[in-house]
Amino acid sequence: MSTSLAGITFAQASSSNDHQALTATLFLLVVLLTVGITFWASRNTKTAADYYAGGRSFSGVQNGFAIGGDYMSAASFLGISGAIALSGYDGFLYSIGFLVAWLVALLLVAELLRNSGRYTMADQLAYRMRQTPVRTAAATSTIVVSIFYLLAQMVGAGALVSLLLGVDSQTAKNLTIVAVGILMIFYVVIGGMKGTTWVQIVKAVLLMGGTILISVLVLAKFGFNVSDLLGQAAQNSGKGSAFLEPGLKYGATTTSKIDFISLGIALVLGTAGLPHILVRFYTVPTARQARQSVLWAIGIIGSFYLLTLILGFGAAALVTGDAKQRIIDSGGNLASPLLAEAVGGGPGTTGGAILLALISAVAFATILAVVAGLTLTSASSVAHDLYASVWKKGEASGADEIKVARISAFVIGGIAIALAIPGQSLNVAFLVALAFAVAASANLPALLFNLFWKRFNTRGVLWSIYGGLISSVGLVIFSPIVSGKGVDATGKNLSLLPTSVDISWFPLENPGIVSIPLGFLLGYLGTITSKERSSEDRFAELEVRSLTGAGSEK
Repeated sequence: MSTSLAGITFAQASSSNDHQALTATLFLLVVLLTVGITFWASRNTKTAADYYAGGRSFSGVQNGFAIGGDYMSAASFLGISGAIALSGYDGFLYSIGFLVAWLVALLLVAELLRNSGRYTMADQLAYRMRQTPVRTAAATSTIVVSIFYLLAQMVGAGALVSLLLGVDSQTAKNLTIVAVGILMIFYVVIGGMKGTTWVQIVKAVLLMGGTILISVLVLAKFGFNVSDLLGQAAQNSGKGSAFLEPGLKYGATTTSKIDFISLGIALVLGTAGLPHILVRFYTVPTARQARQSVLWAIGIIGSFYLLTLILGFGAAALVTGDAKQRIIDSGGNLASPLLAEAVGGGPGTTGGAILLALISAVAFATILAVVAGLTLTSASSVAHDLYASVWKKGEASGADEIKVARISAFVIGGIAIALAIPGQSLNVAFLVALAFAVAASANLPALLFNLFWKRFNTRGVLWSIYGGLISSVGLVIFSPIVSGKGVDATGKNLSLLPTSVDISWFPLENPGIVSIPLGFLLGYLGTITSKERSSEDRFAELEVRSLTGAGSEK
């Protein structure tokens, strides 16, 4: 008997070692592939246009895949499937929000921004305004939004790699985040927009392939009967039919209902204000290619978010025992990888180990691609808006701009690493939703007013951006996310600050329902209280340029 038990233990240990070796090998392959792409791209990155906009050489199809690669973040792949696995129907509302959001981006900003901008979001805003204050405000907002989004990706990286490599100690998890940060800085410094875009294209293909594979395997377990899948998920969740109905997460109280509305508004409006998505439209040569890239992105992103329904409910239906507890402990972030292991045969099996390693390597590629795009956007804004336009008053050379952008990438990467290490207990989907709220509150009102309101002026831009930014970030600081949320049934602190500290007076976790209308209101009030009318002189020129592409950057 003892011999038999020893044999089983040895087999399990051997399987675990094999699994970790396989995972480490796939991780290494992903890193080598992306590093190779980056070096290849660096040979063709010589000018500022190459570094910031990839030489505007990408086709609509390529940019559509790159947008998909940029948008389908680790937060989506890990966080949304986890939210569905833990909260059922209410978790799927994240997917709906991300999907519908693309309509706003498509209808309102994609083509107009491509025609009237150059390298950064500030290029469009500063076109008919005073350069220095507007570029400073836009760069500040870009950096804050990108840092929040970066934080989400880095937290996801720490959770993922610690699972796959069997890392339990906090020190090792922290080192994992540092390693991912160093890699993303490398991509941005060496490859610029060309390298980043190709990494995102490769990642989008890998992610869609992996998601489709796991979804098919999940459905095959239930004879491709979705009703059976949902029924099993509801039964395993321990919540019965409530798991498939609204209200499990957001409908318990009036506050949670309002919180859900706030989240939905932030997701739908935030996409059109995300700086790293906006700059992607500058990488195509024409407005037609910009439209085409959005249509491709909608197809890819729409398919992906529908598949997260299968991943999330599949995890609820098929992941049981210790693995289920690990999903709960991770805030849902490990639902997709552990589902892959379950449909491959379960823990300790070769099939389970292969799929777990495969999906985790894909998620790792996802993290690398998205963090590179975010870091590049922030670094570009610092170099092009703050250094070249504000400090050097347009007198800096292209080589100097690129040099400053590369230095900025080091600084921004360091900040993201420093913030991600203490934020590892947060659900990454929430962090992304927060970034969307800031983007919708600070960036979108200024962009829309600038495109469609002739009277809009510099004070309006500043009030809109700073007002939306300060209100959204400020409300989060005083929300239950930061303090005062208490502990769960296991005694785990649900807020960032220790339970002994409670500075929360704002009841909602997402500030969008307050900060987004405030951003629009402040933009309006700032405009009408200013006597400046010079911005109206160039409105007609901006309008023609944004609608027709005449005079736009090639």
